[in-house]
Order: sequence, then structure tokens, then C-alpha cells
Amino acid sequence: MTTAILRPDADGVAQAARLLAAGEVVAIPTETVYGLAGDARNAAAVARIYEAKGRPDFNPLIVHVGDTSAAEAIAVFDDAARQVAQALWPGPLTLVLPLRPGAGIASLVTAGLDSVAVRVPAHPAARAILRAFGGPLAVPSANVSGRISPTTAAHVLDPDGGLDGRIAAVVDAGPCEVGLESTILGWRNGRATLLRPGGVPVDRIEALIGPVDRGTDLAAPDAPGQLTSHYAPRASLRLNAETPRPGETFIAFGPGDLTLSPGADLAEAAARLFDVLRQADRLDRPIAVAPIPDTGLGLAINDRLRRAAAPR
Repeated sequence: MTTAILRPDADGVAQAARLLAAGEVVAIPTETVYGLAGDARNAAAVARIYEAKGRPDFNPLIVHVGDTSAAEAIAVFDDAARQVAQALWPGPLTLVLPLRPGAGIASLVTAGLDSVAVRVPAHPAARAILRAFGGPLAVPSANVSGRISPTTAAHVLDPDGGLDGRIAAVVDAGPCEVGLESTILGWRNGRATLLRPGGVPVDRIEALIGPVDRGTDLAAPDAPGQLTSHYAPRASLRLNAETPRPGETFIAFGPGDLTLSPGADLAEAAARLFDVLRQADRLDRPIAVAPIPDTGLGLAINDRLRRAAAPR
């Protein structure tokens, strides 16, 4: 298969929608990372996503839709979920909610669970593609499962472990603005629970609905992005390193030759995280990462780094 590179203009959006309608999978830009989109109602298309990514079939996918009404057609919202959605959508937030009976979502998307992860993206190209396609799209990150998430089309097509030749097309709209996957919020035993930190800081959610429990990982994930080893470079990763050891590549937070943010800005660090990890990994040396504050977006950055450093 030859992977086409499409522009985020009217022609490119129309071509992407035609491919998706034909059951193909297409990498699309979102404000978080590039995602690998397929028709969420078409089991064969969803299977192609899993095949391209080499993704475990017990890890559910996020369904992307164009607006809250489309989300309510596939998920059951309560007042708290509706309040969060109205305040923070479109944006980098995913809600895990009960799957609405008769929603028509392929069971592969939910990994057989009775819940569904749903989000309304903010990226203009993603929204244009959703409008042109006219239905829900299953969209995990457009990378081989467990590897570093892509924040540019070049990352998607990286000849070293990318998806070139394995998918129909990629829509190239430049680098992603947020650069981290979405925050995932669910409800367990009636309590709002942070299932994955991400592009929306949890304090913004708590300002809307009060305290949010911090979730714990499960052997069988009930939301995307909960695998212990995930977002991983090939090289080993040492965290909270004040200085590098001999032979290590050092990723700084603050001034440095290879840094997440020269000014120690968490938003910049989030946007640059996966790109900098890729740069470090190409040097074929163990990687050490400076301490990152565990507040705001730092919660999400540290979550990704811990998963990247986990045994695998």
C-alpha cells in the first residue's frame, strides 16, 4: 500500500472522507496528537486500525464526533458529564460513559465493554473531516502500539517504526498544538475519576464539578492509554535525573542542548514531549530526563514519562 499525503484543504478533506467511507484508515491531525481514524461503526475498518498499530485487542479506542449531540447519540450522559462537556468541548478531553443501547458502535471499539470513550476534537482539520464523513470515527494515536505518539505527519510516516505503507493516507496539517493525548475522565461508583491525565489539567474539571478521584491502572484497561508500558522509545529511560550519567542523552526542563522547554514552561514541554523523545531516541543511547513539576500539565507529562520508562 502507498500512503497518500493529503493537504488539510477542501480537496484533502473530501478525499479523506471518501477513504474513510470506503472502510480505509487515515491518519488525521488533532490538537493533541495525530490519530489513526476509521469508521467506528465498521468492524472491518476498526480491525484495520488494530492491524496497523499492532494494538492489543483489550485496549479500547476513543470515538471522535463533531459535537455534543453526536456524542449523546452513542453515550449516556448524566448532569455532571453534560456540564463538563459543555464547558470543555471541543477540546482535549475524553469522557468514558455508558454505551447507549443501539448506538451502532463496533464492539472492537469498546473492547467488549459496556462503556465508550468519546471526545469532540477542536482541531479545524479534524472537525472538517468529521463533518465531511458524517459519522463517528474511532481514533487512537497514529503510531505502532506502545511507541512514541506522533505530533507531526512526518512522525506518522517515520520509516523507523511508523505507519508508512500500512495506512491509506495521512492529512498533513503541521505540528499539533497541545502535543499530549486527551485527559480521560470517567465515573466509578458514581464518583468522577481521572483515568488518564492529559491536555486538560484536572483542576479545570474540579472547578466545574468538584473533587475528582485519581484513577489506578487496571490489568484490563477500561479506558484508552492505561497500559503500564506505553509511549515508549527504544532506549531505556531514567526519570527525575538531576544530571546525566556517562553515555546518557539528557533531556532538560529549562536551559539545555536538548530540552522540553528552555523557559521551564509546562505547556511548551507538553507540546514538545514526544518530538524531543524521538530526537533523543535517534541517538541510540540511554535517556535521562530532568524532574518535571507534578502540577497542572506536569501530571500528564509525568504520566507519559513513567509509562515510557516502564519495563517492557
